[in-house]
Amino acid sequence: MLRLLRACTLPTALLILAAVGAPALSAQGFDDAPAVALKGVPFALTVAGPDEPGPAVPFEIIDARGQVVGSGVVEAQSEAVVDDVVIDGADALPMILAVGGVEEQFDPTLLNGWFSLLPPLLAVLLALIFREVVTALVAGVWLGALAVAGFNPIQATWRMIDTFIVPAVADGSHASIIVFSMLLGGMVGLVSKNGGTMGIVEALAPLASTRRRGKIATWAAGLAIFFDDYANTLIVGNTMRPITDRLKISREKLAYLVDSTAAPVAALVPISTWVGYEISLIADGIGIAEAQNPGNTALVADLTSTSPFLIFIHTIPYLFYPLLALAFVFLTSVMDRDWGPMAAAERRAASGGGLFRPGAQLTMDTESGTMDAKEGAPHRWWNAVAPVLTVILVVLAGLYTTGAASSDDGASLMDIFGAADPFATLLWGSLAGCLVAFALSVGQRILTLNEAIEAWLDGIRAMMIAMIVLTLAWSLGAVTEAVGTASYLAGLLEGSVPLQLMPWLVFVTAAAMAFATGTSWGTMAILIPLVIPLTVTLGGAADFAGGAHYSVLLGSISSVLAGAIFGDHCSPISDTTVLSSTASACDHVDHVRTQLPYALLVAAVSMLLGDIGTAYGLPNIVALLGGVLVLWAFLRFRGVRVSEPESR
Repeated sequence: MLRLLRACTLPTALLILAAVGAPALSAQGFDDAPAVALKGVPFALTVAGPDEPGPAVPFEIIDARGQVVGSGVVEAQSEAVVDDVVIDGADALPMILAVGGVEEQFDPTLLNGWFSLLPPLLAVLLALIFREVVTALVAGVWLGALAVAGFNPIQATWRMIDTFIVPAVADGSHASIIVFSMLLGGMVGLVSKNGGTMGIVEALAPLASTRRRGKIATWAAGLAIFFDDYANTLIVGNTMRPITDRLKISREKLAYLVDSTAAPVAALVPISTWVGYEISLIADGIGIAEAQNPGNTALVADLTSTSPFLIFIHTIPYLFYPLLALAFVFLTSVMDRDWGPMAAAERRAASGGGLFRPGAQLTMDTESGTMDAKEGAPHRWWNAVAPVLTVILVVLAGLYTTGAASSDDGASLMDIFGAADPFATLLWGSLAGCLVAFALSVGQRILTLNEAIEAWLDGIRAMMIAMIVLTLAWSLGAVTEAVGTASYLAGLLEGSVPLQLMPWLVFVTAAAMAFATGTSWGTMAILIPLVIPLTVTLGGAADFAGGAHYSVLLGSISSVLAGAIFGDHCSPISDTTVLSSTASACDHVDHVRTQLPYALLVAAVSMLLGDIGTAYGLPNIVALLGGVLVLWAFLRFRGVRVSEPESR
């Protein structure tokens, strides 16, 4: 899908192709035509050629009014894409494809654009109101399936399962994340049962002796595991949870510390599983901008001579939300101050009222006792550290070897990591960690083989609720794609936009898209190839060598990345949000409710001083330092210590 999205031209072709992936052509006609179309929102149709070898055949797409909305020639055993198809009214349906003497009808459910926002909004509102995420996600998926099924409620129920939930599990990358998470859960079960977890708690007790130190240690651990956000989330959350529990730090606070360091660190460090993906999207956007400005030789020369990697490096100081999010996590930890729902959660935990609220639905079961250390087991910290280090080292080695195998000789370390296979390496690392935990448990005769297997299975069982939530979140993401949510939101960028407001508008659009769809990577794939040509067209590449307008281009690109991470942080249907709740054993909705005010505050400061300020000439270092100062002042005068009365 990403390959097809990148290949299309400006706004409308980016707005989700009707046919995605690598289709198996069985006969000429429409190839996977969409079941839903949005009124007035452009989309693309893919026409499949004859499946038998032969000459190319002409085709036409004719609406019910008799107007030709698309035409061309399609090769045998190939396909042709018709961009910018628009349906402006129900009287244009059904459409007819005439290709090679064959006619095929296309009659999707026609919706107003605002309907595409309803499935994710319904899920979010129900989750926040009733504090129960599974039912909320099911409701959102079903509403989207209702549109796909032509508003037939019975058919919608069947489509919810066979069209969205099952494919969400069957997707290769999703299956890898599920297996990785469950293997890591099994490893946690082993190191808990063999006493390794308690060994870490006792070893770190002299160092993490206060709530402040415990939170700073969690933040530092999040910075240390920079190479992948999934690995960061699950390793840091599971490793630090026993320590923060002992210090009476709420599970909501731990989930925030984990979630707000994982993606920002992975997006900022040039050696991570994110960077190669981001650079490839920047390269695609530059290519589109070059193609759209053939007469401007000076501009084309500037674009051609500038490395996409160099542009990415230049965007790092403009990634205001990730940078300020990391700063705010540190400030809340070192100042030991909180505000809003998080302050209430911290007061509850510090006063002995519970690490999580009464009635909370934990996404990982840590209360049943099955994850407690075996009676009489020695508390040796290395029994936990060795499996965790194994995971980290195997993943890093796997990233290097798979990246090197896919890179040219002499490639840089960044290029190697960018070309790596992150999903395979995460699986290798989690399996290796399990094997080391097994060996340590059985080899030291702490657990019998049967006890070790049972402890491993207990760890996997503890992950089941989270995997259900994660599967439903992915399903809702597929629903938003089917009903064109991203297409509708991306269309907001098509109007006439003042150049200086581009970074701000891009941030808002990316945030809304990531929040509604639950995916930061999908948001980047859609917006970066749209934003770069649009900013260049508006003059954002003037003074390309480093002038004021170049900062607008950098701000616009970085705003896609930053807005996508912000929306991802706020979204209950984001996979990283679910995994943060899981690793922290926190109620998922409680995590969203307590993190949301923090994310909104950081985003507001980022937009005001960063996106808007730098577009009007404010040096980015001043914007960053000013943002840190504003966040510090907010905590100093609005935040409270958990020991202080609520009125403060």
